[in-house]
Amino acid sequence: MYEQLGLDISPREASILLGLLIGLAFGAMAEVSRFCFRRAIAGPVHERKSAAGVWLAGLATAVIGTQLAVAQGLISFDEHRFMVADIPVVAIAVGGLIFGAGMVLTRGCVARLTVLAGTGNLRAVLVLLTFAVIAHATLKGVLTPIRTALSGVTLPLSSAALPGSPLIWAALIAGVAAIAAWRFADNRRNLLLGALIGLLVPAAWIGTGYVLFDEFDPIALEGISFTSPATEALFWTVASSAIPAGFGVGLLGGVIAGAMVLSLISGRFEWQSFSSPHQTGRYLGGAALMGVGGVLAGGCTIGAGLSGVPTLSITAVLALLSIGIGGALTARLIGDGVSSTAADQATSSTPQAA
Repeated sequence: MYEQLGLDISPREASILLGLLIGLAFGAMAEVSRFCFRRAIAGPVHERKSAAGVWLAGLATAVIGTQLAVAQGLISFDEHRFMVADIPVVAIAVGGLIFGAGMVLTRGCVARLTVLAGTGNLRAVLVLLTFAVIAHATLKGVLTPIRTALSGVTLPLSSAALPGSPLIWAALIAGVAAIAAWRFADNRRNLLLGALIGLLVPAAWIGTGYVLFDEFDPIALEGISFTSPATEALFWTVASSAIPAGFGVGLLGGVIAGAMVLSLISGRFEWQSFSSPHQTGRYLGGAALMGVGGVLAGGCTIGAGLSGVPTLSITAVLALLSIGIGGALTARLIGDGVSSTAADQATSSTPQAA
């Protein structure tokens, strides 16, 4: 492909451009539609159904697009970490629960906060930086013993053991998600944007796993995620001469840029910061929980959810369910979405709120 197009570019360099393009589209559409898993389970009560509809519309198209690509032989997840034979159930469950708690405390999952960072939200910027540092510490730093200890408890469950055709499972999941999305959504434009966001998932899988495949210079098969890209972007920024950029860095930068452009055009760009020390502590605590939880669970609401579930991975489904339960329980315990503090209520009522 490179020779035919006359391009002097490596697969890794091309993957950065691919990530940038997908990120631009994701950031722009997520900024307009307020695409956010947290809003569906712990947002203001009157917004939860509509938010769930938009998110489920994305899941429906992501599942169908991804499994059609698998059926056509374009990509395969046989060797992917989502398909491990022994699932670290304790790590995933604990990680999902604390990630869900963290995203409620920060009033947005990592994907939503990345979008908000592009709209002038300085709270989101600080949360992302804290999240990246804690996630890296859990993956390779001082918190590694926690990860290894919890990951040592496994169950022999494999997604390959699912009975029947993968396309049947894909049709079932996508069908249920699409019907629920149609019933829940109160804005057809946002429903369409959610569906288009979902199509970016197979675009990422196919782009990194098929279009840019080069057996002499291989790159990893990657979907849309935010946990690993956040750590990659942080350490590429401070040590780019030693740590090369990849798809994730391009994706993260594209999401921020896409959200910024749309918010500037629409007049929704607005500088925002913390209103009190209490709010600062809440957000930093939530960022730390998401950093640990995202690594333990194997991804966030996008990496394990929107990108992971379409692979038909039991691991991804368990992670998403755990995140949802953790978020719902935390919201109920602290009254988030129903009786939040005055400062947080003010933030949630603005167009840029998570």
